[in-house]
Amino acid sequence: MQKSLFGKYLRVTMVIVLASFIVLGSVMMFVFSQYTKSDKRKLLMQNASSMASITSVVDITNNGAPELLKVFVRTFSLNIDADIFVTDLEGNVLFGAYANSTSNIGANFTPQTKISADIVKCASEGSYTGDGRKNGIYDTPYYVVGVPLYSAAETSSSEVGDGNSTRVPVGAVFAAMNAASLTEYQFAALQMFLIAAAAAFILAFVVVGLFSYRLVKPLRQMSAAAKSFGDGDFSIRVPVTSNDEIGQLATAFNNMADSLSGSESMNRSFVANVSHELKTPMTTIAGFIDGILDGTIPPERQSHYLHIVSDEVKRLSRLVRTMLNLSRIDNGELKLRPNDFDISETVLSTVLTFEKSIDEKKIDIRGLDTLQPMQVHGDEDLLHQVVYNLVENAVKFTNTEGYISFNVSDSIDRIVVTIENSGSGIQSDELPLVFEKFYKTDKSRSQDKNGMGLGLYLVRTIIKLHGGDISVSSVVNEYTRFSFYIPKPQEPPKLKYNTGSIPITVPVEDAVISERPKKEHHGHKDNKEPDQK
Repeated sequence: MQKSLFGKYLRVTMVIVLASFIVLGSVMMFVFSQYTKSDKRKLLMQNASSMASITSVVDITNNGAPELLKVFVRTFSLNIDADIFVTDLEGNVLFGAYANSTSNIGANFTPQTKISADIVKCASEGSYTGDGRKNGIYDTPYYVVGVPLYSAAETSSSEVGDGNSTRVPVGAVFAAMNAASLTEYQFAALQMFLIAAAAAFILAFVVVGLFSYRLVKPLRQMSAAAKSFGDGDFSIRVPVTSNDEIGQLATAFNNMADSLSGSESMNRSFVANVSHELKTPMTTIAGFIDGILDGTIPPERQSHYLHIVSDEVKRLSRLVRTMLNLSRIDNGELKLRPNDFDISETVLSTVLTFEKSIDEKKIDIRGLDTLQPMQVHGDEDLLHQVVYNLVENAVKFTNTEGYISFNVSDSIDRIVVTIENSGSGIQSDELPLVFEKFYKTDKSRSQDKNGMGLGLYLVRTIIKLHGGDISVSSVVNEYTRFSFYIPKPQEPPKLKYNTGSIPITVPVEDAVISERPKKEHHGHKDNKEPDQK
C-alpha cells in the first residue's frame, strides 16, 4: 500500500505541479520578454525623437554640431544606457555617443561611420525599427530605432506651390541598445521565478506528502485489519477521523467487522450447541443399545428403553431437518406451495400436541374456545411449523400454573395470530435479537435444554416468505407476546348481473366456472416436530 498508492498519488501530484510551473514559467518569460522589448523600443523611440527635436534647431549639415549639442547627446546616451548617433541623408554618421556599446563591449568598440542609405531613407520618411546586426549596423544583436531629423528652416509656399510650408528631413537620429542587456533582465527574472518555484515545489511536496499519508493511512489500517480477519482476529477497528468518503468507508468497514465478529461468535456458539445436541442423544442411544445387546438391560425393560431411543432418534431427525431447512432458505431453494386452509384449526391441533406438557405445568389455556375459522392463503406445512415453534416456546417458558392465550383476528388485508404466555419474560435489550440466527435468551439452558437458537429465526424467515411479519413484546416477570400476520390474497375483480330488479355480484372466477370443488381438510397426518427456539 505504501509503495503503490501513496507513492503513485505523490508522484502524479508532483508531476502536475512541476508541469504547471513549467507552463507558467514559459508563459511568464514569453510575456516578460515581449513586454521588455516593447518597453525598450518605446523608450528608445521617445529619446530619439527628443534628440531629433533638439538637434533640429541647429543647422548641423552646413555648420557642424556645436559642442553643447554633443554634450546633450552624451547625456541622453548615459541616462538611457543606449547608443545615440545622427546621420545625414547619405548615411554618413555626423556625431554620436555610444554609452551602451562602450559598457558592454569596452574600449575595443569601433563606431560605424556609414549607415545604409536604405535604412536612413526609411528613418527619414517616418520611423525605423530593426535589428542592428541584420542590417549591418552592428556586429552583435542590437535593438535599433530611427526617426527623421528636420532642418531648422522651412520651405516656403512659393517653392512648394501649394501655399503651405513643409519640413524637410536632412538626416536621421538613431538610438540603439545591445540585446544582451535585455537578456540580463530576462535572466534575472528567470532566476527569481526559479527560486520562487523551487520554494513553492518543496512546500507543495511537503503538504501533498502529508495529505497523501493521511489519506492512505486509513486504507493501510484497513488492509492490516483485513489480514487480521483472515487470521481469525476480529477485534481490530479502524479509527474514524473524518466525515468524508474515507471516513464513511472506515465506518462501513467497522460495521462489517462488528457483523463478522458477531457472526463468528454465533457460529462458534452454533457449533458448540450442535455438538452438544448430537453428542447427548448419540451417547444415550449407544448406551441403551449396548445394554440391550450385552444383556445388561433385562428383556422386560427393553421396550421402555427402546422408546427412549426412539425419542432420541426423533430429536436427531428434527435437528437434521432444521439444518436442511435453513440451508434451503439461505440458498433460496425453499419454494412455497400455497393453498387455502383454516389457521385456527392449525392452532388448535398444535396445542393438543403439547397436552401432556400443559397438564404437567398446570397451564391455563385461554382463547381456544372463542377462535373462529379463519382462512389463510399460504404453505400449510410451513405455517404449521411457525405455529408449532411459537406454541412450544410458550409452553417451555410459561411458569407453573401460568397461562397461554391465543387470538386469531381478521383485518382488512391480513389475518393476525397472537400467542401470549406468562412467565419470566424477555429483557428489553434482548427483544431485537430474539429473531437472530443461533441466539438464545436462556443461555444457562435452565429452561431451554433442547433448543439451538434456530426456531424463531426460522419462524421469521417463513413469515417473510409469505409477505408477512412478526413482532414481539414483553414485560419482565409478567408476559411475552408474539404476534404475526399473513396478508390476504388480492380479490379478483367482480361482475354485476341484473336478474330482474335485483343486481347480483359474483367473482369473475365463478362467472366462468359454475362449480368449484370444495377442499377437504383431514387435519395433520403426521406429528411433525419442527425445531424451535
